[in-house]
Amino acid sequence: MTHREESLYTTFKTILELSQPALRLEQFGLEPDQISELQERHNQLNLLRSPEISLGPIATWYTGPRARDIFWPALTEQLASDTYNARSLTSLDDTSTRVVAHLHHPQEPTFATRGLVLTHPQAGNTTNIAAVIAKAADRGYRMFIVLTGLHNAMRTQLQERLDQLLVAPHRSRWQQLTTLEKDFQPTPVTPGIFRDGSSACGLAVIKKNSRVLQKVDNWLAHFSDLLHECPTLVIDTEFNLPSVASNSITPRVQSFLHKMPRAGYLGYTTTALNGLLIEPGTEELFPKDFIISLPPPESYAGPEVLFGREPRDGDLEQTDDGHDMIRLIPDEDAQRLRPQSRAAAETFRLEVPPTLRDALEYFWLVAAARTVRGSGTPHNTMLIHAGPYSAVQAEFLTRLTDMCAESLKQLSSTSYVTHLRQVWEHEMKRVSAREFGLREVSFDDLLPHLHSIVHKCGITGDRHNDDDALHPIPETTVVVGGGTPLGRGRELDGVSVAYFGSTTSSAYETLRQAERWFGLRAGYADLPRVWITEELSIWWRELARADNEMRFLADRAFEELTTPMDLAVRVRRHPQAQVVRAAKGGSYLPSISYGGRRVQTHRFRTNAEWLRINMEAARTLVATSATFATRIQEEAALGRYIFHDVPSGAVIDFLGAYQFHEETSGDMPRLLIDYIRKRMRVADSLSRWNIAILGKPAENDEANFTFFEGVTVGRVIRSRLRMPSGAPQDFADIKTLMSRLDAAVDLNIDTAKLYENEIRRARQEQLPHTGLLALYPIDKTSSSPLDRKSRAPLNAEEHVIGVGIVFPEPQGMDSMV
Repeated sequence: MTHREESLYTTFKTILELSQPALRLEQFGLEPDQISELQERHNQLNLLRSPEISLGPIATWYTGPRARDIFWPALTEQLASDTYNARSLTSLDDTSTRVVAHLHHPQEPTFATRGLVLTHPQAGNTTNIAAVIAKAADRGYRMFIVLTGLHNAMRTQLQERLDQLLVAPHRSRWQQLTTLEKDFQPTPVTPGIFRDGSSACGLAVIKKNSRVLQKVDNWLAHFSDLLHECPTLVIDTEFNLPSVASNSITPRVQSFLHKMPRAGYLGYTTTALNGLLIEPGTEELFPKDFIISLPPPESYAGPEVLFGREPRDGDLEQTDDGHDMIRLIPDEDAQRLRPQSRAAAETFRLEVPPTLRDALEYFWLVAAARTVRGSGTPHNTMLIHAGPYSAVQAEFLTRLTDMCAESLKQLSSTSYVTHLRQVWEHEMKRVSAREFGLREVSFDDLLPHLHSIVHKCGITGDRHNDDDALHPIPETTVVVGGGTPLGRGRELDGVSVAYFGSTTSSAYETLRQAERWFGLRAGYADLPRVWITEELSIWWRELARADNEMRFLADRAFEELTTPMDLAVRVRRHPQAQVVRAAKGGSYLPSISYGGRRVQTHRFRTNAEWLRINMEAARTLVATSATFATRIQEEAALGRYIFHDVPSGAVIDFLGAYQFHEETSGDMPRLLIDYIRKRMRVADSLSRWNIAILGKPAENDEANFTFFEGVTVGRVIRSRLRMPSGAPQDFADIKTLMSRLDAAVDLNIDTAKLYENEIRRARQEQLPHTGLLALYPIDKTSSSPLDRKSRAPLNAEEHVIGVGIVFPEPQGMDSMV
């Protein structure tokens, strides 16, 4: 940057920081070319590009740290000593700047910001919160109230971390309103943060408990005449629980926010599903001003490690299926892990199942291998979910301690060492280190470290009914067992193995806790494994798919400048929202909108009777289409036929006859039919459909499928995802059926050059009221590609009919549906 550019940019930043949104750069005496140059330079900094939704394009007052800042430089110095590398610090700087840029300027006379930050589980979210506080404090915010989970364990951990990162470097500049030992304790003494000209900042880390929040409310009321001097930021680290669901906690938070004329409320959530399903218009904490979706940090492992990258453009060839890291817990093992009733919990005695022993032994091997590699965090953690009962959790910890002692003795046995060697070598074949760019660790390399690992392995946990902090974790290799608190905010370092054989009240709550398994995996991305029941593994995949779709909606909303209110309405009416409700054990949403979406079947039963019903339904639809279509587009050389302008009755009849897989589709036929009928009734839309048959060029009778006389195509290949060992094979999941190009097969465009959003626009221009239903004849064998270990042959008893449906975007009266 030249001296002139630097001078201009400094002027520009100063103007942005001091000005109200209504002020224009022309008012500061700048020439048009200077204004253009400044704006171009600002855009080139690329500080604010992220999937974020606001009430319009922002003109922010905050463009990043300044040389004279105090708290941000001290924080980066702390993090550098915590093994943060330069790229990690740059990423933290970028993401925290995005958040602060959306807050109101602290010098505005009044403001009431409401925002939401979507993050990822175990992704260093506490550090991001600390960075936001540091930057906001550097610019004039004076008080920070950080709300954490329901348990003292969460509050204590967060208090300790914020003390280390923020308070310790500049103790004289912070007035701590809570301590490591005590939650909020009001004092009648006027805090320095309320005094004119004070440079001190206040920090309170508060448990989301109605009684404690009432204390805060009363304390603020005592100093009501001074609050206008104290710009405040309230950060809710558990936005979705329980602030949006509790009748006792939400009013308390709202009450003390009302008392502060200059205050912002910023929610953080790792669960897009809950964060975006909040009811707009009925909840004062709704993020009306902005929603920001932060990208995961470098070396982060999320659901895509297990389930692959969900294709946002439907490009089948680029689909990533994930890695073979899930190990199923059979029903007989799961039965041993939990009492038969609440009454039986007090006398429960754990009979250790083989899979729990397998998981613990593998964890020790991982810890030894990580010692050999010597990279990443030194902590090695195994997470065990022991259910909701304190007595059961205590029994788990006792038996785990016994297992450590037993295994330590067995390490002198040749047969036991041979057994461990077989376990290690078998696992290394299932997930290769080379796929992650890491060097392999042989059993002989890790063996010298194994005795020390087992000997020093710590066993600790939480106690569900104990309001004290979690037991301390001084060991670097530790097994953490427990229940609810582990899934509510506590960040665990170096998690590599998880064991989930017990459930809470719903699959959703249990899998919220299973998210602790995700995290930063520098140097050991190939080693993590999770043991889980078949039922939970199915739910986990579906919830991951739904969460991915919710984040995609947030990205699209930013591109379209959609307001948070409109986004929330879209999310609540999105078909994937029903997955969340079902996982929670609730009913389906009363209003589902499929407008502008693609629906495709990816899970099928493999028995002949079920599949024959679908083949008959497809043949009936094609026969009807051949009779009533206004035009038949035959492209035999491409293996496809398109029947144009088919009456909607034929589609409705087909949806009523076709069998969708019930575990992931729920009541989909009824929802689809109801939606079609509503659009027909309200806007005279979807009364006509295009029916496409998408196969391969016909070859011979053995490879063909005939839908109707003269309508024959070759069968397509769709292999199934390889299921974890022990899983039943009576269903198949192909993950993706319909490609991006298939979704435009009835449009007059060059699809090869178009992305998904451009295809949607083309459909809106050409066929604004016409739906597309595509039929795929899938070969029952469908052998998997030899180079894809994640895939297996379909091996169904009959050929499979896949269905893809494309709905046009709602417009006009359609938007009411």
